[in-house]
Amino acid sequence: MFRTDSIYTEPIVPSDTNDTIEHKPAKPQTPYQVLRLLPKDATPAQQDSAIQAWFQPGEIHYSTRPDTLHLPGHGIGKSLKDVNLPQYYREHFFSDNTYLHPELDGGRYGVAGDPIPYTTKNDNIITSMLLVCFVLTLVAFSFSRSFLLRQAKNIFYIPKTEYAITETSTEIKAQFFFLLQTCLLLALLYFFYTRTYTASTFILSDEYLLVAIMGGVFIGYFFIKYLIYAYVNLVFFDVKRNGQFFRTLLALHSFEGILLFPIVALLTFFDIPAQTVAYYTLFVVILVKILTFYKSFVIFFRQNGFYLQIILYFCALEIIPLFALWGGLAVIANALKINY
Repeated sequence: MFRTDSIYTEPIVPSDTNDTIEHKPAKPQTPYQVLRLLPKDATPAQQDSAIQAWFQPGEIHYSTRPDTLHLPGHGIGKSLKDVNLPQYYREHFFSDNTYLHPELDGGRYGVAGDPIPYTTKNDNIITSMLLVCFVLTLVAFSFSRSFLLRQAKNIFYIPKTEYAITETSTEIKAQFFFLLQTCLLLALLYFFYTRTYTASTFILSDEYLLVAIMGGVFIGYFFIKYLIYAYVNLVFFDVKRNGQFFRTLLALHSFEGILLFPIVALLTFFDIPAQTVAYYTLFVVILVKILTFYKSFVIFFRQNGFYLQIILYFCALEIIPLFALWGGLAVIANALKINY
């Protein structure tokens, strides 16, 4: 047996069947519902008119309560109604026009473009430095061309008797200029290496300060190395051989700068791969070290026949300072980069 539902009530049927119940359509709550009421072939103007007929924009009432959610250490934010415009914006031909609202953002025309990426060939400072170095190199080479050729010949020539190459003050100045150019080119190469493999942003206000710091580090490296050479050589060798070795060492570092200049120019103007630049720079540095080892043996150790001493001498005065320089440059670059 089934019990009847006590909650169920039969629907009330109106006595008069002719009476009809009017159903009022619900008011659309969204623009999508308004568009559903229109026919499918409604034009955009008709759709816009229908939406404006159903929805009327109301007045925005901003809160008058103080803003207590501002950041610590910062002042209270300004009200959105507080619009302070300069005098030349407030007083002009359309100042009395009721339709003029300069405080409203009208947007901008077009779309924002992508910024041009940084390239060394578009860097006017580095380009100017290379052009100045090129011009000064030609001038210095014109004044000391014969002396540099004699120095290059003396590097690969083993004289039977000891003799000294006479040099003028202009030739000495030219060699010191080539040494400073070597420091600048090495600084530029390490600057490019840092931007490629370490970081592209630094805590410095200007990136050229990093080039100046690297150049100062290389100048200090060569200055300290020459002081160490002078102290050690004066203890163990005579003055004549020391002078011959210093002239040879200065010539080698001058030729090192001349060999590095083409690769820096190619990297700046033609964007050659960084790996190729690294291989070429490593080749030049190793070549200069080999020639330094060779001239050290010829000048100081050839007559004595000391083979173990030349290895210790070269490692202590060339290899260890070179690794110390590389480690110091890495520490400086890591200290100056921005860590996110």
